[in-house]
Amino acid sequence: MAFMEKPPAGKVLLDDTVPLTAAIEASQSLQSHTEYIIRVQRGISVENSWQIVRRYSDFDLLNNSLQIAGLSLPLPPKKLIGNMDREFIAERQKGLQNYLNVITTNHILSNCELVKKFLDPNNYSASYTEIALQQVSMFFRSEPKWEVVEPLKDIGWRIRKKYFLMKIKNQPKERLVLSWADLGPDKYLSDKDFQCLIKLLPSCLHPYIYRVTFATANESSALLIRMFNEKGTLKDLIYKAKPKDPFLRKYCNPKKIQGLELQQIKTYGRQILEVLKFLHDKGFPYGHLHASNVMLEGDACRLLDLENSLLGLPSFYRSYFSQFRKINTLESVDVHCFGHLLYEMTYGRPPDSVPVDSFPPAPSMAVVAVLESTLSCEACKNGMPTVSRLLQMPLFSDVLLTTTEKPQFKIPTKLKEALRIAKECIEKRLIEEQKQIHQHRRLTRAQSHHGSEEERKKRKILARKKSKRSAIENSEENSAKYSNSNNSAGSGASSPLTSPSSPTPPSTAVEHAPF
Repeated sequence: MAFMEKPPAGKVLLDDTVPLTAAIEASQSLQSHTEYIIRVQRGISVENSWQIVRRYSDFDLLNNSLQIAGLSLPLPPKKLIGNMDREFIAERQKGLQNYLNVITTNHILSNCELVKKFLDPNNYSASYTEIALQQVSMFFRSEPKWEVVEPLKDIGWRIRKKYFLMKIKNQPKERLVLSWADLGPDKYLSDKDFQCLIKLLPSCLHPYIYRVTFATANESSALLIRMFNEKGTLKDLIYKAKPKDPFLRKYCNPKKIQGLELQQIKTYGRQILEVLKFLHDKGFPYGHLHASNVMLEGDACRLLDLENSLLGLPSFYRSYFSQFRKINTLESVDVHCFGHLLYEMTYGRPPDSVPVDSFPPAPSMAVVAVLESTLSCEACKNGMPTVSRLLQMPLFSDVLLTTTEKPQFKIPTKLKEALRIAKECIEKRLIEEQKQIHQHRRLTRAQSHHGSEEERKKRKILARKKSKRSAIENSEENSAKYSNSNNSAGSGASSPLTSPSSPTPPSTAVEHAPF
């Protein structure tokens, strides 16, 4: 097979879901424009940072590209006269910093290719669509029955995963979707086991898993083909979106926010939980549940992208659950992500932040009970329930599923063991990342507390008290010496001559500051 005959070795170690933050450190005026020096940092480590230089025109170009999202972003307006004045530059710098804060804290915008290229040009300079086209073209050299109809540009959120609308030459009316993706940082399977498992995916039959028509892989990427569904995903249903539209246009700023009917929530939720339980029982790691990975066929939800965990791709919600040390297994990740999905089905939009302190009115208190068990502060702090526990909750326990299709997914024992080891490695990386975030948060809180106005006042008061106490002690000591001197002179006795005394050793007693 000619698919990627000379593939680049290894996997992409960079985790694209690690948040980037950006702070404008300075500005410098040149002959006709001003440059802003920006410090960009990946994640929590100050060592993992770099400087970029951007002009206002660069910000304007980025903003124009992001207009597809339909959001009103706070880019400061252009100014033709007086744009080199010191006060104006300082004011504009504040406005640009606010703009950076908005795009880096928006979950969808911060993960899009446009923003990544703007903030990290060294790691995101490649044309990923061209790379994907090259690899797909190589594949078609040995598989001539397939033909590309058109690229489905930017329909997904992943930078390194590309989609193409396909057809079979002797069945020109049928439409299929090809997805191509690089290997990610969580790929721990050996090349041989990885390729065997990818090729097993078309044999997976389940009423709530979207069927894979064809799958193949090599040492650096994988290619899968599925039937194209005009109805789209569960997220398309919620957002009233067209499946072929770009991800930013579809989901960043929905025109109408409306959740699903209660019966839909119950049925879809039950179906998704059933397939998660099936995968967990098989020992097959998933970890990629979100509304765009759930296809709709009639009244059935069907899970997509089982290959993502084999490819080692990081989860869409990783920046959320990496904050909570109790969400440290792929099973608990699936349950937490199910909470996000249920929230979106209920309210027509994702939660503003996680954990969720209070939930808006829902069609049923049974919905809120499940949301509280997966998204509340207590749940994130203490850990997720199991999928079996969710299935027993009132929202889903009385849902009758009418499907008669018998699930089938035979994984050889040797590959099950390989999956188990890979799953443990994925979880180990997550736990290590959570530990680092936890330590960083504790240090930041301590520094913030130490530097707070209240703490500074306390330290000043303590310092004044200590100074007064020292002054009193010195005064009393001097008074005692003066008194002893007078008493010696009054008695008429002379002090005997003595040799120089040895220095007094320092006291070993510990002085405790007053509380």
